[in-house]
Amino acid sequence: MNCIIVDDDDASRAVITQMVKQVEYLNVIKTCSTPVEAINTLRKENIDLLFLDIEMPEMNGMEMLKALDNKPQVILITSHTEYALDAFDLNVADYLIKPITLPRFLKALAKVKASATEDQVNMSRDWFFIKKNSVLHKVPVKDILWIEALGDYITVHTKDERFIIHATLKSLETKLQTTKFVRVHRSYIVQIENIKEVEDTTIFINDTSIPVGALYKENFIKQINTLQ
Repeated sequence: MNCIIVDDDDASRAVITQMVKQVEYLNVIKTCSTPVEAINTLRKENIDLLFLDIEMPEMNGMEMLKALDNKPQVILITSHTEYALDAFDLNVADYLIKPITLPRFLKALAKVKASATEDQVNMSRDWFFIKKNSVLHKVPVKDILWIEALGDYITVHTKDERFIIHATLKSLETKLQTTKFVRVHRSYIVQIENIKEVEDTTIFINDTSIPVGALYKENFIKQINTLQ
């Protein structure tokens, strides 16, 4: 599980890094001293978990989360308790109060791992139920053409209709079968089987053109299994 640590305090970053090193399934990709540095890392790397301090200058952790289009799982870290309600409104995995103890740290990771396991189970299904107008519709995975991010919502485009969901691309990406779906842009996931053509940095599905972002192009080319 790839993670990054974001805290403006050198000592706090060192403490968290040391705890992470004791967990065999965690891999620290980067430690960041500013939210801007973290946001740039999230755009470039495939990050599963974010350890995020709240109290930071210029941009605090809560503001950073609100600025992200696609969030990994998040464990917030703070010296205060007054942010707790707002934190869980942002759908974080857990909320740790400094000084952090190893048992409490491991308890937070257990929540993260349980959620990731649930997502892996979901990936094996060949259908999803999606709510529209208070009705749950059963949508076969094969009928999903592409998924598009629109602010705090995503639109699932299928062969027959579209569904608007309050979620992020990152959260949905973990629930989709990775052999069938591929992230091609910060705002798009497509189902490979439904791609009609690819021209340079543009994908065509039916009559719709979808851009391929520079950060996603190399992985996309590997996924589509070209003969060349």
